[in-house]
Formats: sequence, C-alpha cells, structure tokens
Amino acid sequence: MEKICYFDAHCDTVHACYIHGASMRQNNGQADFERGRMFARWAQVFALYENSSRAPEDGMFALLKREHAFFETAMAENADLAVHCRTAEETESANSQGKIAAILSIEGAELLDCAPENLQMAADWGVRCINITWNHANALSGTNVEQTEQGLTAQGRAFVREMYRLGILPDVSHLSDRGFWDIVEMGLGPVIASHSNLRGICGHTRNLTDDQFKAVAASGGGVGLNLYVPFVGEQGSLDEFCRHIDRALELGGADCLGIGADLDGCDRIVAGMAGVQDIPDLYAMLRKRGYEEKLLDSLFYSNLLHILLK
Repeated sequence: MEKICYFDAHCDTVHACYIHGASMRQNNGQADFERGRMFARWAQVFALYENSSRAPEDGMFALLKREHAFFETAMAENADLAVHCRTAEETESANSQGKIAAILSIEGAELLDCAPENLQMAADWGVRCINITWNHANALSGTNVEQTEQGLTAQGRAFVREMYRLGILPDVSHLSDRGFWDIVEMGLGPVIASHSNLRGICGHTRNLTDDQFKAVAASGGGVGLNLYVPFVGEQGSLDEFCRHIDRALELGGADCLGIGADLDGCDRIVAGMAGVQDIPDLYAMLRKRGYEEKLLDSLFYSNLLHILLK
C-alpha cells in the first residue's frame, strides 16, 4: 500500500511514556516514533497532560516542567527520527527529510496554574494550542463533566486573551458549552477542537453540536475527529465514524476537518484499531467507501497543517 501523509491534532503519548518510564522511540502503547516510519509524512501534536486529581505535592506547574523536560530529552535522543517543530515551514522541512514533526500542546490550563503570566513560558517552549480545561473544572471555566453551566471566568478571559497575544490557540475539547461560546464570542482568532466528534451523530457532551462545529470553521479553526469509541457511537464502527465525516462535510467542514485520534489517551479505538500503525488501514477503508483521495489527503494531513501552524 502506498504510504500516506498523517497530521494528528492530539495524543497523550508523552504523558503515557513519562508515567510508565517508556520510550517514545518504541513502546507497547498506541504510538511511537518507530511506527511513524510507515508514513510518507507524519506530524503529531503531543499533549503535555496530567489529571489534576493526581496532582503531586509540588503542584501541577512543577509536574508540567518535568514532563516537558522528558519531551525535550526524547527529542534529543531520537533526533534521527523526530524534530520538535513550531511552524508549518519547520514541519514540512522535517517531513521532507523523512523525520516526524513533533508539535507541542498542553491539555488542561491547570498545568500552568491557570495563570496568564505562565503562558510566556509555554510560548517559549513552542506550544501551539492549550486545552482550557481537561475534565475537571478549574479557575478558568467549567467542563463538559464538571460545572457544566460555568463559562469563562474573568481569569479565563484574561488567559485566553494572553494566549492569542502569544500566538497560542485555545483548544475547546473538554470545555463546557458556555465556555466554548464565550471563547467564540470573544472573536480573537481561530478556535481548535483537537479531539472531538459531532454530537448530532453521537450525543456525548464531549462532542460538538452542529452550531459549534460551524462556529469553529467560521473562526478559521479546525476539528480533529476522535477515534475513541464512546465519542464515535455505540459500536465504534467504521460506519459510525463515517457518519461523523459526512455530517462535518454537510456543515461545510471540508477545509477545517482533521484527525485528533487521542492515541494513548483511550483504551478502545474505532473499528478494532490498535494504534497509529492502523491509520493507513483507516485511510484505505475510507477510500474504498468512496471518499475522494483529495478530500482524504486534506483530512489526514493538509488541513491541520495550515490551521494549527499558520
């Protein structure tokens, strides 16, 4: 099978390797650098993450710094396979050399103590997007799980304004609906939903309503479709996953749709897939089902390249 290009908006591989003492080069999880050799081009957004209910004694901010140091060490040790990239130009350069483009995000602003003044450090690290929340409500907003009616607080608005000033995009996956609309209504720039599906197809509150999807597209942002079974449908079948693509296309999403597989952040992946090694099979199955090659190439690579790394 011909090699495909793949740009993925979200995985938890850094966190999984950090907590298990595993290697990002080769491991028993759902993604690693060695498996990336199967792609013609691979760009992967790696999230720095921790569940705030497991916060260490020295706090989430200190943990974030340790996890970032782990990522930097992994980049240095695997420089023959992967390059940390901050821009589309750097990403395309790395990919053209046969190397994986590793892009940074942060999942949950509590890792930055929800403090706008800590965002400069994230910008200096090359972080390109930040989830305002994970599942637990924080000082910035409620989530789709906790304090679901709570939107952005005054601190949350200040945090988002500083993100945009520094060129970091807000990621609304996990955010409460009110928090979502608060960010959109600020109108400061593109909005990202890095690993969310369509609520009209699967009613989970982690997914986007049709109006939310259209708002992300109108902002110039992008949506990465999640492969986690509970966000796809009851069976987690390919048919159900295709329905999310079809709905997104019906809503005018051909230029904003991508993949945010959530690898190493979920235990059940659509259609029995086991990890990143199965992504080319997913592409091939969708192609056989009649999706045009040009559309799939946009969905699997070019859309997110141009949206996340402007």
